[in-house]
Amino acid sequence: MLKMAKQTKQITVLGATAIGVGGMMGAGLYTLLGLATKSAGQWLPISFLIGGLVALFSVYSYAKLGIKYPSRGGAAQFLLKSFGDGLLAGGLNVFQYLGWIVAIALYATGFSEYACQLLGQSAQGMLGKLISLAIILLVVIVNILGSDKVAKAQTMIITIELIILFGFLALGVTHLHLAATSFKVTANPLVGVCSAAAILYVTYEGFGVVTNAAGNMKDPVHELPRAMYWSLGIVMGIYLLVSTVVVLTLGVSGAIQNQGHVLATAGKLLGGHLGMIAISIAALVATASAVNSTMFGDENLGLRIAKTDEIPTSFGLMTAIGGTWGLFVTALLAAIFVIIFPLAAVGQMASLTFLLVYAMVSVGHLRVRQQTGAKLGMLIGAISFNLILFLLLFIQNIIAGHVLTWSSVLGLLVLSFILEWAWRKHTGQVTTWLGQN
Repeated sequence: MLKMAKQTKQITVLGATAIGVGGMMGAGLYTLLGLATKSAGQWLPISFLIGGLVALFSVYSYAKLGIKYPSRGGAAQFLLKSFGDGLLAGGLNVFQYLGWIVAIALYATGFSEYACQLLGQSAQGMLGKLISLAIILLVVIVNILGSDKVAKAQTMIITIELIILFGFLALGVTHLHLAATSFKVTANPLVGVCSAAAILYVTYEGFGVVTNAAGNMKDPVHELPRAMYWSLGIVMGIYLLVSTVVVLTLGVSGAIQNQGHVLATAGKLLGGHLGMIAISIAALVATASAVNSTMFGDENLGLRIAKTDEIPTSFGLMTAIGGTWGLFVTALLAAIFVIIFPLAAVGQMASLTFLLVYAMVSVGHLRVRQQTGAKLGMLIGAISFNLILFLLLFIQNIIAGHVLTWSSVLGLLVLSFILEWAWRKHTGQVTTWLGQN
């Protein structure tokens, strides 16, 4: 994922497209392939396609909102503009903040999976947890010391990642026959494919970062949608190719057995030990970068909603050792999630959170549709498809007995509104569901 640096120059469509690709091409691809394969089997590429098509409707909604309300506020700003400064927008913004913390835990856990793979150790024990906590601590230190250089390095990181992935694809084309006999037919392919699409939705959630560039575009009305659609199309294409190579080389059983580090195992099969090292390095860089940029973005989200009194304003105060209290609160909560939840749980929790938040952004968009000029059918599509995937994955977790996963998402949602209501009550703010825009 890409952490946005301060923009002073005019951004072209190509530049904004690069921002979008960087925002989406992050750690989710490395961490969730195995889990998604367990649901979709050999139809994994179709799941990526469905996830991308569902994201397309949200991209449309975001593009229209970004043109009308250009800012760095993203979904938080859109919710406030749509629902007004009331309990609904406030609660959803707190929920979104907690969702990003879950995503940080996902990326930190993914980092430990690939680090342990390189070390020849299991990531399931104490070592995996310690490595996850270590990368979170390192990111906090980097942000305290000053993260400008890290922000500037994001483009180079994405470039290196793409070079390694294209090398992986080039090798994969010559080995597509290796796992042909390991295909398995799933009992309920449609349900499995759609469940996997819901799991993989988090791999597309970075598209919203492109809206941050709207204010620096010469013609945002035309250029912003183009950049968002182009970036989504490029990322979808890469995901489809990578997932196809994984299924046709490593096979379904191989992907499931190596859930946390599927690409590293596939890289070893295609390029030997060197291939495994190359993919692992790309994964480590991508996941570490994602932890950094997501923590930065989530801290900023906290600062924005603190400014509107949705959470305590002390969130933005500097500490004696540097960094805001928000940075330390975000890191501490992410560490707690890392300790409590395994990779599969945080991966599904992150996707469930974003599916619900993006659905609600489009619900709010209906209230300001006359101002944005958005088509009703596209907004209804965004709401419907996001909610369908959310409900499918949520129900699947209930049926599978993953109580910790589904109850935690529900608990975070309820807790978000309780905390928001209590804070508004304490500060004498409006406690009605809708507020003034």
